[in-house]
Amino acid sequence: MSNIAYELFASRLKESMNQQQMKPIDLLHLAEEQNLKLGKSHISQYVNGKTMPRAEILQFLADALQVDADWLAGRTGSAQDFSSEKLNSGSTNLSSEFNFCPHPDTVNGSSAAGSVQSSAFSKRSDSVQKKSSSRQDGSDFSAPSASQPTLFKKSSKLNNVLYDVRGPVVDEAERMESSGVQILKLNIGNPAPFGFRTPDEVIYDMRQQLTECEGYSPAKGLFAARKAIMQYAQLKNIPNVTIEDIYTGNGVSELINLSMSALLDDGDEILIPSPDYPLWTACATLAGGKAVHYLCDEQADWYPDLADIRKKITRHTKAIVIINPNNPTGALYPKEVLEGIVEIARQHHLIIFSDEIYDRLVMDGGEHISIASLAPDLFCVTFSGLSKSHMIAGFRIGWMILSGNKAIAQDYIEGIRMLSNMRLCSNVPAQSIVQTALGGYQSVSNYLTPGGRIYEQRECIYQALKDIPGLSVVKPKAAFYMFPKLDVKKFHITNDEQFALDLLRDKKILLIHGGGFHWEQPDHFRVVYLPRIEVLKESADKIADFLSYYQQNRR
Repeated sequence: MSNIAYELFASRLKESMNQQQMKPIDLLHLAEEQNLKLGKSHISQYVNGKTMPRAEILQFLADALQVDADWLAGRTGSAQDFSSEKLNSGSTNLSSEFNFCPHPDTVNGSSAAGSVQSSAFSKRSDSVQKKSSSRQDGSDFSAPSASQPTLFKKSSKLNNVLYDVRGPVVDEAERMESSGVQILKLNIGNPAPFGFRTPDEVIYDMRQQLTECEGYSPAKGLFAARKAIMQYAQLKNIPNVTIEDIYTGNGVSELINLSMSALLDDGDEILIPSPDYPLWTACATLAGGKAVHYLCDEQADWYPDLADIRKKITRHTKAIVIINPNNPTGALYPKEVLEGIVEIARQHHLIIFSDEIYDRLVMDGGEHISIASLAPDLFCVTFSGLSKSHMIAGFRIGWMILSGNKAIAQDYIEGIRMLSNMRLCSNVPAQSIVQTALGGYQSVSNYLTPGGRIYEQRECIYQALKDIPGLSVVKPKAAFYMFPKLDVKKFHITNDEQFALDLLRDKKILLIHGGGFHWEQPDHFRVVYLPRIEVLKESADKIADFLSYYQQNRR
């Protein structure tokens, strides 16, 4: 689809919004009422002419704005008229660029009818906003009439919660796929679709135990699973851990949300790395806290910048998060860096949260050190699971280990216990395989040494990307991600999300831009190197060709 088609849609969308006196927030509220997935970033992409909505969203916008969907999409009326009118008018006034085309169901043969419809819609919107305000104030509430049902909105707690890893770029890829376009996907940290198989003994164990897993387990998890996790913690030298300090969860994601909800009050601050796995920021924000991002230094193998951490601490700071091994950079933190973080946490009385889901995916003879093993006098919460190491992301099994000085966190631990009880238990069949999965030889090691798939795929994509003019990349030491840097001056890039969209449309390659990981500069993107070597080579060739001509602000 040409840029002029996107611009035509954007202009007609803005014109229609002006005619109806609607703002983006009004469209978002209406979408929520209809259970449609539409976010602020989507609207921004539409009105700036960056992308087109899928058919369902297009029809919703047309209905909400009382215009014809084909007209709104530019399928009626010509793009040539659009260009000539802009040139002739010399004005940026959207209302002069187009004659407003009302929805065919609302046409009564006169312009007055359109005005009545617009007025009615505005009154309805005002009424909805007034009712919402009244309910929040606890006053002036009256039961809705049969002709005017109550409109339900999402909680205001979600207003600043973002998860752009599944934002407009992925939506555009889905739209393209629905029209028959094949997409090369380098965006998903999910091993199974790329041909990685779960160890046979794990599948066998689940089959044998499935009929014994039909009921609830204890809220914290099955005894056998927690016992195995406790023993694993002992092997990692995590101090002062009993079986009562282990909580199983439906993946680490659930436990991140639980741990943030139990800790943070409005205004509390928590230090989170940049770049990060964005769920940490989202969960902290949802809990009422403020995510304060500290820098990881690309020039130092993406290690946390200790000076920046110190600079970001205030009297409101309650905790620090580390992600080690790191997603999205693939960094593995050495002991001296971890000791530096521990000392900062000790000086400022901080809880340490350590996301270690990739702790068994380490290459080049490296050693993963759990930060909790270096902080017996501090309260630490360590997260891990089987999703990545055993290629079973869909099974949803993770865990959380409380360690160190638990005496200073008894009230917080009670909050964790309460939330754990409220969700009853985590996936019992998945819990049943933990003991088998953690025992004995870890077959994932076969992937991580020379000749192994993950190792060789890393070598392939690293060599290919670092040889592309205008790209630089730090070689990852763990996990299956890397975070290349773009020369923004060479490519005139000011918007990394737009770069990802342009690459997707031109070369049918799906990547996630750096901003999706709370990296502020528009100069990075994440590559997942789980696809086989032939796919990675094809992708690298296409990226190289794309960057040989790409100029973002000169297209």
